[in-house]
This record gives sequence, C-alpha cells and structure tokens, in this order.
Amino acid sequence: MSHFVKPLAIGLAMASILMATDSSAQSGAPAAPSTINLPYGAPISLADARKVAAAAQAEAAANGWLIVTTIVEPNGQVVLNEKMDGAAYSALDVAGRKAVTSAHFKRPTLAFYEAVKSGTLNAIFAQAVAIEGGEPIVMGGKIVGALGVSGGTPVQDGQIARAGTKAVK
Repeated sequence: MSHFVKPLAIGLAMASILMATDSSAQSGAPAAPSTINLPYGAPISLADARKVAAAAQAEAAANGWLIVTTIVEPNGQVVLNEKMDGAAYSALDVAGRKAVTSAHFKRPTLAFYEAVKSGTLNAIFAQAVAIEGGEPIVMGGKIVGALGVSGGTPVQDGQIARAGTKAVK
C-alpha cells in the first residue's frame, strides 16, 4: 500500500465535507454567494490587487487595527503583499497562508474553522488554514485570486478581508 493512500483519503474526505459547508450560515459573517462552484478566471491584475489592499487597509485603519494584506492569484502565487507600519511580523506568513487556502479551496478560510469547530473536519489537513481572514476575490463571476488578512483577531481579519474584496467585482 502506497504512503500516498492515507493523505489522499483524508483529502477526499475533507473535500466532500467542505463541499457541503456554507460558512456564512454558521457564523456571524454576512451571507455571501457561495464561491465553491465558481470557475477560476485570469489572475487578478496588480492594479486590481492594489484596490483590494487599499480597501482592506482603509477598513483596518478606520478601526485602529494594524494588519498585513496578501493577495494571490488563483494558483497561490503572490501578486501583492503589504504590511502596515507596526503590524506584527508573524502576520506576514499567516496572511499569505490564509490567501493561498482561500484561493486553492475556493472558499473563505472561515469555512475550515467552522468545520473544525463543529467536529466535521479534523484540525490537521492539507496545509489549509482554519481561521477567519481569507476570502476569494471574485470578478465577473470568476475567482481571480484571494485576499489573506492577518494582524487583528480572526473576526477583525474577516471583516477587513470582506471589505477588501468588495473593492472589485
């Protein structure tokens, strides 16, 4: 038996659980259209990534929060990474991981948190981050990337990420 069988089984189980998970229905997050079945589009442009980051940072600044924003393409490659003055250095890595998780799995990272919290998903799985603050970026009905935010509480990061992704459509 191959050493790949167990990780594959875990990945398939995780995928089936998450297909049925709608995080907005289980949390205080505003309801949003599901992104699970949306196709990937062309990668977000740098100009649009800057709009997303600016909107997220404006939300953070309005609340006195210091954060890092990371915007990635659908494949997880970084387009833009910005750290507000005074934000924790650890937030650089966490924001990137949230963005990659959201892009690769086509859903907010909050979905993973809710699945772990409800007991439907083991906390140890394929490099996904199970904490709020990662959101897919949708333009023209396609996922063009994702935004990861870190530096505040998980709820603050989620609020900031949702504000950032609203800057483009």
